[in-house]
Amino acid sequence: MSWTVRRLQDVPSVPRTDDGDPDWRPLQHFFGLTAFGANVFIAARGDETLVAEHDEGASVADRGVAVAVREPAVKRRAVARKAGASLLVVGSCPGCFETTWRASHFADVPRA
Repeated sequence: MSWTVRRLQDVPSVPRTDDGDPDWRPLQHFFGLTAFGANVFIAARGDETLVAEHDEGASVADRGVAVAVREPAVKRRAVARKAGASLLVVGSCPGCFETTWRASHFADVPRA
């Protein structure tokens, strides 16, 4: 089959390493994506940091808003204001993609 469809809740989570970690669904790993990185972070409660402040080289937006960060040095973070809030993260470097995730993150996470 050339395509796969799964509900987010059916994509296996990466095991949490800290009680403060959000639910992390590794779309890139699960679907075997190689052209870009993609992950979804889901808040278990309100006022939960989904992505800690960092740079690429975490954003704040209302529902239904897409944010494109073209400058990798820009610092940002994402905070969920309500339980169930989700953050879809897609990223790549210009011209190619190389993951920064460690293989150990996915040791027990199945693929589609």
